[in-house]
Amino acid sequence: MKPEFVTSQSLSDDVGRALEISLRGADELLPQEEWVRKLQRAEASGTPLRIKLGLDPTAPDIHIGHTVVLNKLRQLQDLGHTVIFLIGDFTSTIGDPSGRNTTRPPLTREQIEANAQTYYRQASLVLDPARTEIRYNSEWSDPLGARGMIQLAAKYTVARMMERDDFSKRFKAGQSISVHEFLYPLMQGYDSVALRSDLELGGTDQKFNLLVGRHLQQEYGQEPQCILTMPLLEGLDGVEKMSKSKGNYIGVTEEPNTMFAKVLSISDELMWRWYTLLSFRSIAEIAALKAEIAGGRNPKDAKVALAKEITARFHSAAAAEAAEQDFANRSKGGVPDEIPEVALAGAPLGIAQLLKQAGLAPSTSEGNRLIDGGGVRIDSAVVSDKGLKLPAGSYVVQVGKRKFARVQLS
Repeated sequence: MKPEFVTSQSLSDDVGRALEISLRGADELLPQEEWVRKLQRAEASGTPLRIKLGLDPTAPDIHIGHTVVLNKLRQLQDLGHTVIFLIGDFTSTIGDPSGRNTTRPPLTREQIEANAQTYYRQASLVLDPARTEIRYNSEWSDPLGARGMIQLAAKYTVARMMERDDFSKRFKAGQSISVHEFLYPLMQGYDSVALRSDLELGGTDQKFNLLVGRHLQQEYGQEPQCILTMPLLEGLDGVEKMSKSKGNYIGVTEEPNTMFAKVLSISDELMWRWYTLLSFRSIAEIAALKAEIAGGRNPKDAKVALAKEITARFHSAAAAEAAEQDFANRSKGGVPDEIPEVALAGAPLGIAQLLKQAGLAPSTSEGNRLIDGGGVRIDSAVVSDKGLKLPAGSYVVQVGKRKFARVQLS
């Protein structure tokens, strides 16, 4: 079924489908009318639209929260449009102030280059590398120079910059705003000019920056891009947005078993939001599955299906099947087929020290805390004595539900 907006318009099936795909899970598509016209023009001319997503390599790894926009990019890519994956190696040196109440410290060139090396490889787990144009914004930002930067800054006013929510809040609260922070949305907007983008994607926290791109394209005599904002994915806790700093994330390079188990740990309510934003199943398929759960089917079945889909995307179908079996074994109190093997010396060795040396606890004090909580097992038996010393031998040591090690103590 086509979105309500287009029911009175004579859109072709392909354009109507492209609009449906664009809107799925989206927070805003602005201006929607312009996007429809761009789609119609692309269909009539056979010329693909240019769709841009920029990510600053602020960390060496991508988590699945980042893949919400990557998934949308892949969906539009599959419609035949040109996808531009832009690595913000220049804008990273400024530091994105979005959502910040303090000045974000800029990264060094060495940090940026190290992080950028892994970004595209990880993004390619979602995008089709053969049909993706990869660019770095230093290509056109570095040559601007001081004169070009001043000319660019003249195309946007301080009054409009202060309309930005985080700048406004910081200013009213008497918190500092560095002048260089104003350059970030300008440089991100200039990326759209350099790439002549028709559509730019971003999270809801990027809306201001994306609108700056529209404004600058008009200033440079170009047709302005449309913008598509996607929601920020809630993390494992179902409350805060997914973030490494909050520890509620799933990294796209995490081990299959860990990835699978983490997806299964989310709430039933959050599962449906993840289905909309992360799954490649059609809306009709998800609705049918939701109806089955409402009719009495175990919600865990749907969660297992989602966990397998996500794990298979970043690893393989075989890895997802193995992860499901591993999780089943752990749930029954069994030991996974593959666990780390650690050789330690110094028998007899205190249990807390063993946990630390085997990498199962960060310190002996944390090891003792885990023992007090009943979270440590040796050969399936719960350890209750913090004074336990283990003689030489081989032991399967378990901490919590997910950490295992086969320790050979000598």
